This record gives sequence, structure tokens and C-alpha cells, in this order.
Amino acid sequence: MNTKIIRTLVKKEMLDVFRDKKTVIMMLVVPVILYPLIFIGAMQVVTLISSSMETQNYRIAVDAKDEGAFLHKLLESGEADSDDETDSAYEITIVDADSVADYEAALNEEVIDVYVSGQMQDGRMQYDIYYLHSVTNSDYAAGIVMEAFNKLREEMTRARIEEAGLNVHEILEPIGYEKENMSSSEQSLGSIMGSVLPFMLIISLLMGTMYPAIDTTAGERERGTLETILTLPVSNRQLIVSKFITVAAIGMISALLNILSMGGIAFYIYAILEMQTDAGSFDMVMFAPAILVCMLSIFAFSLFISAVTMCVTSFARSYKEANNYITPLMLVVMFVGYIGFIPNLELTQAMAMFPVANICLLIKNMLAFKVDYGMIAVVLISNVAYAVIAILFLSKIYDSEAILFSEQKGSLQLFEKRSNLRKGGVPTVSDVWFVVAVTILLVLYVGSLLQVKYGLAGVFGTQMILLLVPFALVFYTKKDIRQTYGFVQTGAAGFLGGACLITGLYLINIVLASGLARLFPESAGNVETTFSVILEDNVLAAFVVIALAPAVCEEMLFRGLILHSLKARYRIVSAIAITAALFGAYHMSLVKFIPTGLLGLALCYVTWRTGSIYPAMMMHFLNNAFSVMITYFPEQIGQAVPILAKETPAFSDMMLLCGAGLILVGIGGYVLGKCRRP
Repeated sequence: MNTKIIRTLVKKEMLDVFRDKKTVIMMLVVPVILYPLIFIGAMQVVTLISSSMETQNYRIAVDAKDEGAFLHKLLESGEADSDDETDSAYEITIVDADSVADYEAALNEEVIDVYVSGQMQDGRMQYDIYYLHSVTNSDYAAGIVMEAFNKLREEMTRARIEEAGLNVHEILEPIGYEKENMSSSEQSLGSIMGSVLPFMLIISLLMGTMYPAIDTTAGERERGTLETILTLPVSNRQLIVSKFITVAAIGMISALLNILSMGGIAFYIYAILEMQTDAGSFDMVMFAPAILVCMLSIFAFSLFISAVTMCVTSFARSYKEANNYITPLMLVVMFVGYIGFIPNLELTQAMAMFPVANICLLIKNMLAFKVDYGMIAVVLISNVAYAVIAILFLSKIYDSEAILFSEQKGSLQLFEKRSNLRKGGVPTVSDVWFVVAVTILLVLYVGSLLQVKYGLAGVFGTQMILLLVPFALVFYTKKDIRQTYGFVQTGAAGFLGGACLITGLYLINIVLASGLARLFPESAGNVETTFSVILEDNVLAAFVVIALAPAVCEEMLFRGLILHSLKARYRIVSAIAITAALFGAYHMSLVKFIPTGLLGLALCYVTWRTGSIYPAMMMHFLNNAFSVMITYFPEQIGQAVPILAKETPAFSDMMLLCGAGLILVGIGGYVLGKCRRP
């Protein structure tokens, strides 16, 4: 690869980016000026509010038949606080209780802040404190009243113990203890920074890469300069690498400035706490490994997030559209970034492979002086690997003229006027992603409530969400229903091959599910619990809701809308893989992901080979019907096929199931191979 050309392109991209004032503002003004002002200003506001609360005049009404014991203690507490030179003095105004006809109305109208009533019950005084938690003054005054009560109770307790001739100290303090913090100053500071710094790091990297990524992709397309660049004697790979280096470099610079700014604020806060408390000084050398790993993390995560943002913004045709595309990514990154605030969450092997979360937990561990070189390597290498995958995907985008220069295939048509839309075709990928996201959210919230409240009827309602929401998109955008959903007639070979394929795959999935249940017992238990909750005595209803409804609704969504929309834009292998992965993820279970993912691959393959969705619907119905039959008729199934009734099949049983399943899958594949693909 010609490095001279890449350097020239990087210089050109850098100049274009720095001409944009938004980038400069996000890189310099926000971290260097705005963050310190926000934190210091917030501290000042909190201090002012606290000082204001300690100098207020609080109006308290006392109606207690205790010969003035509590009233005397309340006034005494106020006088003691006013004599304390370290605290600001608040004033207490005692309001005559007889003048308060309705204490509830007086509290709401803020005539008084607290109303105290007291009377004898069972030989002791019972006090009731009425206040408004929603009103700041009333809430603070209630705290003053409670403090006075505590002092009164302590004095009365001591007096009664002394009257009984007992030792007050031995009775009230039978044991002694002292709490000593064994954490070093460095560990205390690291704990504070470990909660905040990782989140700020990923957000600053995202914000730092967002605007350059938009400018180098959608911005260039909107300015009309992308076509000119592609006509130059420059390969797509060189162009992508130069843009990627530019975005990643700007992201790293922005992140470093943010870290320096946040680090300065953290040291400033700690210095103030050190002056106000007995905290010792800290040794900066102790943070050298954490700082080094933090720098490496910035580099690795910058590569990953730069590639991802560029992939997202490359589909946009304008700066405004790119901002709309990047918003969901920003929300996801922020949501995952909050994992650093969760206490006692360990950086395990699984978490070390999870993007965003692995960086947060790694930096948090390093600042807490928990060093694991194996985990460091896994986190850094995984981020670089994800970046490489994203770059390869980005290269595919820039190799596709249909994506780079399309006017309609990738754009959102859902928000355009219906009169401006053309009839025919399939929905755009952007429309599909949007509607799928909305559908999944409705399933999570509305569907979950329906299932909990109505059982099987709620499951049917959830399936209707999967059917009707995407269909509304197809109807509004005037798409061809037959082409979108694959409502095409096919021969008997498609159904026969599909039946053999799904039967064999069902046997194989029994073995897979058994192995996965041992690896993830908790997830398997959750699946069984959820399934048992929705089951009812009505077998026919179970067949309709669990077997027939998903066979229609889920197939119309996944093998219909999603598969045909992706197939119109990507290669068939990519379309099938993405659809199958979404189908597996939709079931939201570690135990079910692989089996349902394989089922999704088979259903997509059959739909592609036959050109019709009907065989896939039949296969889906048979797969779910098998499960319903085993659940409702275990004895009959056990007598007919004993191996299916065993809770823990032996190794020989598993081999037998796998062998039979592979034979049936082979037969199904052979029959489907004879089908003429449309």
C-alpha cells in the first residue's frame, strides 16, 4: 500500500475536518473549558444551597402535652447550633399550635414548616411529626426536629438509668469499636476516578469521533465531493484507511484532552477533601500502570468506535440524516458505559469480549490496582479485532455503488409523505431497522405485560404486534405485499424437503439444548419457568398460540420483511446470516440463541431456495408443534419414542439423535436442492 498517498489523503481529511467549527468546539472548548466550569459551578451551587439551608428561619408548631419538655429541647438545640462557630446559625420560630386550625392546610400553604403533636399513650409520650418531603424547607426542618427528639430521648434514657442506680456507660455502651480505613490514598482516589473516568472516556471518544465520521462520510456525500475523490487514481482501500486514520486520530486527541481535564478536576476535588479531612497525600507513580493501560485502551477503543461510527454514517445521504443515524448508537454506548458505576461487577472472560463494557471495567480495575495481564490482552485485542471487522464491512460499503450513490434503497421512507412514495418493491433497509427496533420495544414492554396478565392470550397478542406493526410499514410505504413477504406458490418438493429438514434439525437441537443447559443452567431454568407460566389446560389453544401464530407472524417478519429487504441490498449469504442472527437474538436466551439461530438459517435457506415463505411457515409450525406435543403428551411420546422422553439423555442417545438428525437434514437438503430457485 502506498503510504505517501495515504499521508496525502490524511492531510486532506484533517484540513477538511478542522475547517468545521463544530469539531474544534467538541475537541477543545467542551473538555478544556466547559467540563471544569460545570463541575466547579455545580460544587459552588451545592455549597450555596447548603449554606442557605443552614441560615433559614424555620417555623415549627408544637402541640404536645409533655409540660414543654420537647419544646425546651428544640429551642436548646437551636441555641447550641447558633453558638457553633463552624456552622451557620438557623433560626427557629415557634408557632402557637392553637392558631393553626388545620395543620395540613398550613403545611401546604407553607405557613408552617413542621407540625408536632404529642400525647400520652400506654404510659409514654407518643409524638407525631407532620411535614412535606416535597418542600425543601419543611424537609430540612423535619431533620432539625428529629435531631432534637434524639437528644431528648438520650437525656431521658440516661436520667432513668441513673435513677435506677446503674452505670450509664456500661448500659448504653456495652462494647466499643473503632473503624479504620486500610485503603491507601491512592486506592481511595482510584476508586473515585474508576467510577467516573471510564464513562467519560467512552463518551468523549464517541463525541470526538462522531463529527469527523459524519463529515468524512455523509458530509462529503452531501457536498458532492465523494464522486470526485473516487475518480482519482486512489484505491478504495487507501481512501478508507485515510478516513479511518483521520477519525481515529481526532477521537484520540479529544479523549486525551477530556482525560486531562477530568483528571485535573478529580485531583482538585481530592485536594479539597484532603484539606478538609485527614486524607494523606498520594503518590502519582502508583498510577503509572493504570495511566499506561488507559492510553492503550484509548487507542484500542478509538479504533473500534471510529470504525463503527463510520459504518453507521456511511449509509446517510446528508449531515442531518447522519445525526439521526448516530443517535441510537450514542444511546447504546452510553447505556453500556454505565456498567462502570455498578459495584462489585467483575471483569470476567465473557465481559472482556463485550465491547464498551470491557474497556470500562478494565480501566476501573486498573485504577483499583487490580492487574490481570491476561484480561488486559483480551480486552485490547478484542477491540482491535472488532475494529478490523468494522473496517472490512466499511470497505464493502465503499465497494458498493448501490450503497454509496443510491437515492432510495437505503433511505428512510417511513417519514415521507405517502403521496410522494412509489408503489412496488420491498421496504428499504433503514425502514426495516427502524420498524424492527420499534417492534422489539413493543414486544418487550407491551408484550411482556400481556403475557404476565393473560398467559396464552397475551402470547397471541405479542404475536399480533410482530405481525401488525411491520405490516403497517409495508402498507404505508406502498410496497408490494407479495414480493415483500414471499407469498408465492411452490411445489410439493419444497414442503417435503422442508419437513425432512426441520425434523432432523429438531433432533439435533435437542442435543444442543441439552449441552447448553448444562453450561447455562440458570438461563435454562428461566426458559422452563417462562414456558410453564403461559401454558394452560387447553391443548388446542396451545397449538394455535405456540405453534400456528409464530409460524405465521414470526415468519412474515423475519423470513418475509427482513430477509427480502436485506436480500434486495446485500448478498444472499449476508442477508441469511443477519436474519438468522436476529431471529436467535429475538428469543433473548443464551440457551435458545444457537438452536433458534440454526433454525433461522434453515428457514431462510428454504425460503431462498423455493422463493416462497409457505414452506418456512410449515417448518416453523412443525418445530413448535413438536415441543407442544412433548409438553402436553409426555407419556404417549415416551411410549412411541422413548429417547425423547428422557430428561438427561445418555451419550449414546445423543449420538443416535445427532445421526438421525443429520440423515434427515441431508435428505431435506437434497430434495430442496432439486427445487428451481426463482
